Amino acid sequence: MAIYRVYSGDDGQSHVEEMKLEDHPELTEGQDTANITFRIFPADREDEFHTAPRRQYIITLSGEVEVEVGDGSTVRYQPGDA
Repeated sequence: MAIYRVYSGDDGQSHVEEMKLEDHPELTEGQDTANITFRIFPADREDEFHTAPRRQYIITLSGEVEVEVGDGSTVRYQPGDA
């Protein structure tokens, strides 16, 4: 399982960093949420680059998804990744 954080840098671009759960014990506590949405996407789905509408978690339950951020970095989420 991997945890990734996507964030806006001082350069105005989005970046991604891999985080270790043991370095962020606050993530092992309950998190407040306004809603939870489950989605199933077709394997060939592609989205255009967009700004996330809110702070959100993405947790891959099955399959995999590749995410590209503004600086050109990509991350491939596997089942269990967040």
